[in-house]
Amino acid sequence: MTAETEFSFAALSDSARRHIRVFQAHQFLDRFAMGLTVSVVALALSDRGMDLFQISLLFGVYSLTTMVMELPFGGLADSIGRKPVFLTAVIASLVSLSIFLSTRDFYVLALSFACIGFGRALRSGTLDAWFVETFRASAPNVDVQPALAKAQWANAVGLALGAVLGGLLPDMLGQVATQLGFSIYDVSYAASFAVMLVVFAFTTFAIVEQPRPMNLAALKLGFVIVPTVIKDAGLLALKHPALSMLLAALAFFLMASNPVEVIWPTYAKPMLDEGYANTVIGVVTASYFFAIALGASVSSHISRFFKRRHARTLAASYAGLAGVQIALALQGNIIGFLAVFILYSVILGVSETPASSILHRCVEDRQRSTMLSLRSLIQQLGAAFGLTLAGAIADLYSTAVAWILGAGFLVIAAILALMLAKRLNTEPDR
Repeated sequence: MTAETEFSFAALSDSARRHIRVFQAHQFLDRFAMGLTVSVVALALSDRGMDLFQISLLFGVYSLTTMVMELPFGGLADSIGRKPVFLTAVIASLVSLSIFLSTRDFYVLALSFACIGFGRALRSGTLDAWFVETFRASAPNVDVQPALAKAQWANAVGLALGAVLGGLLPDMLGQVATQLGFSIYDVSYAASFAVMLVVFAFTTFAIVEQPRPMNLAALKLGFVIVPTVIKDAGLLALKHPALSMLLAALAFFLMASNPVEVIWPTYAKPMLDEGYANTVIGVVTASYFFAIALGASVSSHISRFFKRRHARTLAASYAGLAGVQIALALQGNIIGFLAVFILYSVILGVSETPASSILHRCVEDRQRSTMLSLRSLIQQLGAAFGLTLAGAIADLYSTAVAWILGAGFLVIAAILALMLAKRLNTEPDR
């Protein structure tokens, strides 16, 4: 394998530098459009008359649609091209936003969330592959990781700024929207629709890809092999107890944490003054994303504290999350809630890389794609189940009760991670 040279933006060719700037701009716009709704979606649903159980079911529809579609569509971009698949994903987002803005009916809203899940499945890694391939063609043997980091930075900034503006717009223009017969949160959704149109135009004209012949057989094959992929991955996990423990821990982790991530705005908003509540929600949503990034950046230092025994790091993260989730549920004022929520978000970020490191250690290259598909499947199932259960409990009792009971899933995940640590100590390194 040819040794890669160190990345230097100044030393790159004009075409390589332009390629990075185009992708940064694209990632910023795409995530900015998404961020405009992410901070207010639970509040918008509540304003449309949905209770917490219904909100949880709608997010469950999104998770299950993503899970079902991600496997068959995984290789579609390789077959017919990255650009047309991404443009289809943008169209799915526009359809979803249009449906959302037009209805207050639960079942029609479920269709909107299914469209979001469909778009998410199509988006998954599509233009990332285009970026890497084109960069390597214009800058052979140059380390691509710093270039990806620049794109990821633009991604995070777009999502964060979108979240802030998405929370600010209802407070600024909500009264005008109400006078016109709309919800105050429809302002954020309309803004997202407008920016998504810009994303479609930018992708059409700025993303350059050699056209590929339409391969409908690839799409058909994608659906046909789904049962085989799931079966092969399941058999692999059953033959490898460490993988089974890891996947089970991840499922319990999502059962507990996903309901917090989805419905926290409905819990925090009553603590805020009505005049600026949505703005604060947007700022906190942006802080949530940055806190996860901070947690991910310090996870390697925490891993060294545990002597790079990733399963122990994972167990400590899950145990810490359980305690912090209970503390979060007990907060009655906004200052305490924000402090605990940011800590919760940082620990979420810390927990991401140890799990991935363990998974990649346990599988060989020929098994890697299969196992990543199974991981995605199990995580989406865990998220959907946890949301449905938490929504039902919150509707019957309260959100605080749902979160406290959900912390029990994190305790189970921590126990599984400790069992995993013992097993990995007895297995030879791969």
